[in-house]
Amino acid sequence: MNERIRVREIRVIDDTGQQLGIMPPPQAITIARQKGLDLVEISPTAVPPVCRIMDFGKYQYQEQKRAREAKKHQKIIEVKEIKFRPKVDEHDYQFKKKHIERFLADGDKVKATVFFRGREMAHPEIGRRILERLIGELSEVALAESGPRQEGNQMHAILTGKSDKSGRRPSAAPAADAARRPAPSTTAAPAPVGAPSAGQVAAPPATEES
Repeated sequence: MNERIRVREIRVIDDTGQQLGIMPPPQAITIARQKGLDLVEISPTAVPPVCRIMDFGKYQYQEQKRAREAKKHQKIIEVKEIKFRPKVDEHDYQFKKKHIERFLADGDKVKATVFFRGREMAHPEIGRRILERLIGELSEVALAESGPRQEGNQMHAILTGKSDKSGRRPSAAPAADAARRPAPSTTAAPAPVGAPSAGQVAAPPATEES
């Protein structure tokens, strides 16, 4: 910038974007000083190097502001861990699954971990069933990035949310509700309560592994 530019000739662009041509740096600095501005090298590898007359302080401020705005809109992906026990009851399982759905909808990854204690280590298939069930039930909103994988006294799987073509992650709640919704009727209109219409196929009762 200014006197630090030590090449013999430079191509100069003024503060309005107009090209002033090729000249020695001292001449360009004189023009910049007359306008109360600076001479800034913007393309040092060009032949000759390209310099621009500008308000360098204002330029720095705008660059810092753009960097702050870009950082503000960046989403930092975190890995949230949800822990299960091999003897997890159904209520606790569903409660933790809802937490996973929320984390995935927020754009985070989830590490689902099953911890084994003592004699439970002899039955790793129990933990595998829990994780495989979880992956299957969340298949509409999540992908298994890794696992189920056992390491020592724990088995884990990494889940990451699916994105649509626009890059947005689908909400986990609608998919979860759809999974619990009964199969649709084959008739056009719903039958009255207690009296299914002719030709209607009743959905089989849902079974869920405890």
